[in-house]
Amino acid sequence: MGNGSNSNTTLEDLAKLAGVSVSTVSRALNDQPLISARTKQRIWALAREHNYPFRMTMPASPIGAEGSIAIVTPHVRSGPLPLSHPFFLELLASIGEAARARGCDFTVSHISPTSYEDLLHATTTSRASGVIFLGQSVLHEALNRLAETNARFVVWGAQMRGQRYCSIGSDNELGGRRATLHLARLGRKAILFIGGSDLEAVQRREGYTEALRESGLDADPRLIVPVDFELESAEAAVGRLLRRRVHFDGIVASSDLIALGAINALRRAGLSVPRDVSVVGYDDMLLSRLSTPALTTIRQDTASAGRMLVSRILSDHIDHEPERLATDLIVRESCGA
Repeated sequence: MGNGSNSNTTLEDLAKLAGVSVSTVSRALNDQPLISARTKQRIWALAREHNYPFRMTMPASPIGAEGSIAIVTPHVRSGPLPLSHPFFLELLASIGEAARARGCDFTVSHISPTSYEDLLHATTTSRASGVIFLGQSVLHEALNRLAETNARFVVWGAQMRGQRYCSIGSDNELGGRRATLHLARLGRKAILFIGGSDLEAVQRREGYTEALRESGLDADPRLIVPVDFELESAEAAVGRLLRRRVHFDGIVASSDLIALGAINALRRAGLSVPRDVSVVGYDDMLLSRLSTPALTTIRQDTASAGRMLVSRILSDHIDHEPERLATDLIVRESCGA
């Protein structure tokens, strides 16, 4: 709160501070479309600063929720993060369940921030109690700046050096290391890593490289293959390797969907999983349990993640301390043991 916080602040006080009429303040607080976004942002910021309970004056949700959370997906190099991705759908469901348990609504925003100004806009022009960003993409420094304001937000994503905002995510390096060590213990000697350029995939690749060193295996640059965040990209990449006769007998994938795409390519080439190639994914999506063969994977606990994200947003105070979820190796059929 600002130094002028006062629970007795009135609409008239806000109008004087903003230099507008009382009716303009009222319309802005009720999110009426006649008022510009810039004016709403300024008035909502003043209302927060002076402890005016403006959310109570706004239209209630259809079921009279105690609060609301906005979910925002930052822009990545290839465009907005795909909400249709099965892992994000499972994470959204977990957030929704956690919000419902707290009597809170949530909305998924159409905006996709690309700068600090976009992040500030997302957190100051919303009627929500706070914002959950699904990934920080290349906005790490911008989020550090945002943490210096009174914006209430939390990030689903990797923990980074010099981080001053709260993120909740798995220990990606440990997960990548565990997946690779498991394949090495099974006797696999030429282990392929296939993943995207996103921060989580990079950290999982670092764990993969560390596990190769521990196991006395060579890190062959031909066996580190970048792909997009989708099944078809992984299938095409593995298919190209097979046509070029690049040898590998194990795969560590940075997501379950990428692992399933790799398995499709192996099958098309007449190879058996796990007899010819053992495969480990990352996420433990429902699809990984239903695939044939069932996918060995590194589990991210999305139910716990949803509860932690919602709890941070609805907490009485802003806490910027990051948290890491445990990673567990879930052994199924795709590795052979």
